[in-house]
Amino acid sequence: MGIDGILNVNKPEGPTSFKIVARLRRLIAEKHVGHAGTLDPIATGVLPVCLGQATRITEYLANTSKTYFAQIELGIVTDTFDREGEILERYNPGGITLNRLEEALASFRGAIDQVPPAFSALKQQGRRCYELARAGVPVQPKPRRVEITRLELVDFQLPIVEIEIDCTKGTYIRSLANDIGKYLECGAHLRNLRRLRYGPFSLQNALSPDEIEEAFHRDEWKKLVHPMDSPLWEWKAIVVNKSNEIDIRTGRPVPVKENDDIPGEYCRAYNIDGNFLAVMRFVPEKWHWHPEKVFSVS
Repeated sequence: MGIDGILNVNKPEGPTSFKIVARLRRLIAEKHVGHAGTLDPIATGVLPVCLGQATRITEYLANTSKTYFAQIELGIVTDTFDREGEILERYNPGGITLNRLEEALASFRGAIDQVPPAFSALKQQGRRCYELARAGVPVQPKPRRVEITRLELVDFQLPIVEIEIDCTKGTYIRSLANDIGKYLECGAHLRNLRRLRYGPFSLQNALSPDEIEEAFHRDEWKKLVHPMDSPLWEWKAIVVNKSNEIDIRTGRPVPVKENDDIPGEYCRAYNIDGNFLAVMRFVPEKWHWHPEKVFSVS
């Protein structure tokens, strides 16, 4: 029997996120395995890998905030915005002061319009942008609104800048590095990146693929799996009776209790045995919870 849940993987530098997923899929012989939030090959850190039915909640996990540690090198611009790219320009960053750097970081805090890198997995004309860029086709990703809720300087020793970032879905740290270089008029690229947190999953509790494989061979790997509803624990939770459970399983809504406060957009529904039953979406016009994703209970 398969298992439904999430592995908090500490991705090493080198392999793609897809290769990490493929390795775990082969290891545990689970058909449905997927990751939430791609990390570039040079990036390390938290990569949640969803198993079984948990693959159906990746979209909600993707909407949670993330924390990164980034090392940025001033003075060099690359086409990919990171150290793997072709060098396009070189500048002397020797005149950059701490005050000037702090001013630059302040300009990127809060809600900003960010242009993703041309070398990204976003699609243009039905193809991945990085495929077009590598083929020499001009790529012009559209700006999109992201929010950087925290941007702190950790260390500054020319030409290296180290920062920590809390941000929302869709933020490209490579673009941030490039934009900081533009602001300082000396160019910059992302040298190293480590994801410290993804929603409720932190680096302190993450395990490398090798550690997970060792636990598998000891038949202890299932102890490492987090409940599939763990990314949703900040949502309201409701417990439904047998009648409402049948309604949910057949796609019918459940009324919101009259004495309840105005709910959020979503809630977690559990049956009376405590099993995670469904993701429910609030429909204000009808004042009910509509089942958006229903899960089987073994």
